[in-house]
Amino acid sequence: MLERKYAGAKPSFVLPKGTIDTQMHAYLPGFPALSGGPGLPPEPLPTPSDYRKTMEWLGIDRIVVTQGNAHQFDSSCLLACLEDFGPVAKGVAVITGETPDAEMERLSLKGIVGARIMDLPGGAIGLSALEEIDARAAAFGWMMAIQFDGSDILDHEERLAGLKSRWVLDHHGKFFAGVTPQSSQVDVVKRLIDKGNCWFKFAGCYESSRSGGPDFSDIAVVAQDIAAYAPERIVWGTNWPHNAARTAEEYPDEAALQEIVLSWFPNEAARDKTLVANPEELYGFSRWAEA
Repeated sequence: MLERKYAGAKPSFVLPKGTIDTQMHAYLPGFPALSGGPGLPPEPLPTPSDYRKTMEWLGIDRIVVTQGNAHQFDSSCLLACLEDFGPVAKGVAVITGETPDAEMERLSLKGIVGARIMDLPGGAIGLSALEEIDARAAAFGWMMAIQFDGSDILDHEERLAGLKSRWVLDHHGKFFAGVTPQSSQVDVVKRLIDKGNCWFKFAGCYESSRSGGPDFSDIAVVAQDIAAYAPERIVWGTNWPHNAARTAEEYPDEAALQEIVLSWFPNEAARDKTLVANPEELYGFSRWAEA
C-alpha cells in the first residue's frame, strides 16, 4: 500500500485559467497489467477520482492522460478513464504501424489525440517503429509523445527531423548520462525545435536527475536554457501518480515539485504559454476562452 498525498498547502504560483497537465496516468479497477509491462502502480490504484483532488489542489483545469506501460497495447483502461474525466481530458494511446483506419477513427472519437513511443524497459513500442507510427499519426492529425534515453539523441536526429507529425520529446529528454546547456545533445534538441513540429516536455525531472532534489539543479540548468530559447515549444506535466515511487518517502510533494519546475521559466509570460497556449496547439485543445 502506498499513501499518496492529494491535498496540502497551495503552490505559490497560481496557475492561469485553462492550465493543462500534459503528462499523467490514471487507473480503474478491472484492467490487469499485461505481460511485458512494469505492473500496476502500488495499491490503492490512483483513479480519476483521486486525480481530481490533485487538480483542485494545484489549480489544473485540463489534462492529457497517457496510456500506462502496465497495459502495453490495450487502451481499454485509458478509454475508461477518459470517459470518467469527461471533456476536460484528451488521451495519448499506444498504437502500431498496422493499427487499422477503423480503430484509429474509434480512438479519435473517444478523445485520443496522440501515440506513445517509449524506447525504455517496460515500454510497449520503441523507436524501431518510429516512421510507421508517425505515418499513422500524421494521417489522423495526431501528435506523438516520444521517450528514450536522450543521451543517444545524436544517433536519432536525422529520423526525428524527418517526422511529419507534431511531437514532444518527453521527460526533459531523459539524458541519463547527464548534459549541460553546452552539450551537443542540447544543440540537437534546439535544432529539432527549430523544425517547427517539435516540443519539449517538462515532466518527471526526478527520473533522470543525477543531482537529485529538491532543486534538481542538473535538470534545471538545461530546462532554463531551452525555455529561454523556445518558450513557445515547452509543455508541462505533473507525471502523476509518480509510478516509480514505491514508498511514501519516495513520493514527491506535488506543490513543491510544481513550484520548483515552474520557477525555471524566464518570465511569467513564458510560463503561462507553457501551461495553456502551447499544449492547446500540440494536443488540439480548444482555446480556453472558447472552451
